Amino acid sequence: MDALTASMALLRLEGIGPARYWQLLEHFGCPLQALQQLPNTLLSKLPARARSQWYEFTRLQAQSALISWVEEERARCVENGIHLMCYGDTDYPVLLSETSRPPPVLYLRGRTENLCLPQIAIVGARRATSAGLDNARAFAAELATAGFAITSGLALGVDAAAHLGALYGGGATIAVLGSGVDRIYPRHNQRLAGDILERGGTILSELPLGSSAEAKNFPRRNRIISGLSMGVLLVEAALRSGSLITARLALEQNREVFAIPGSIHNPMAQGCHHLIRQGATLVETSGDIASQLGGLLSEPVSAEKNREVLEGCQQIIVDALAGGPRSIEQLAMDSGEGSGELMGLLLQLELEGLLEELPSGYQLTARGSACCRLAEKDLT
Repeated sequence: MDALTASMALLRLEGIGPARYWQLLEHFGCPLQALQQLPNTLLSKLPARARSQWYEFTRLQAQSALISWVEEERARCVENGIHLMCYGDTDYPVLLSETSRPPPVLYLRGRTENLCLPQIAIVGARRATSAGLDNARAFAAELATAGFAITSGLALGVDAAAHLGALYGGGATIAVLGSGVDRIYPRHNQRLAGDILERGGTILSELPLGSSAEAKNFPRRNRIISGLSMGVLLVEAALRSGSLITARLALEQNREVFAIPGSIHNPMAQGCHHLIRQGATLVETSGDIASQLGGLLSEPVSAEKNREVLEGCQQIIVDALAGGPRSIEQLAMDSGEGSGELMGLLLQLELEGLLEELPSGYQLTARGSACCRLAEKDLT
């Protein structure tokens, strides 16, 4: 039995999470020995179902239900193109392996090579302001162009904007989930998850297939986001924000922490200001981060450059949204495009940071509005 099978079997036992897993490894030295010799003091603390599973394993070994589940889980991963890696494997992320009690097993969709890239985590509020979303996209695009992979949690708001910015910058992005890699959460970002994989990105989780998103999973997800990264950038956050947990974990893991300042009247800036008072580095440009962590920045993407690449129906869509949000049906009438072509155009404009999706349609971002103003200026 290999280390991956033993590790997955141990973690399958209810009541044995990463903390107890590492206590066992510190005592026994390897996951197989730990699985075969669970101490009575620990067994007495486990739920009855876990004790029953383990006693059956000691009798039946490879024919037990516990090992059968592991074999079936590994087969499901192979069938669905999901890569499994165990702590100690040569492809296990180096920085993450150096954290205290890292995830014993990782499930991965997409490119494993991205985990070898220098990573910067970009996190922030789900209900970020338009300026905050613009900052997340712009910083991510510029840092991705400089050679950094952008790591975040695929949540609404800043996380999604950071992933989009990285894609627009032509770089790699890594989405860490608080659910199984086959259960994209939130569902609103399923299309974004597909785009990440299609464009050479990575989706990652420590949770088994089929795991749903539960509140207890997100602190575990956050420690992976910070553990993978050289530094964490907080874009916007209220004082009581889950993003601050990621920043605090980063400090505990001896990572660099950066924060973008904002207006004293913006409650979404209070978390950033709090971190800056606690010693986080105040940043105003992506160059501030790159110069501290290393990397060469290319010229940042400007609104003028965005305007220059708009052609035909792209410009029609932007112009149509200048008057306010519009539904997909309205945009189809404006552009005269079919549904497939229209969705492709909307995705491209979203990747360029010019518009954002709403529950009822689309609206321009601040950058998109700036493009419209520049175009009007050129016509006068």
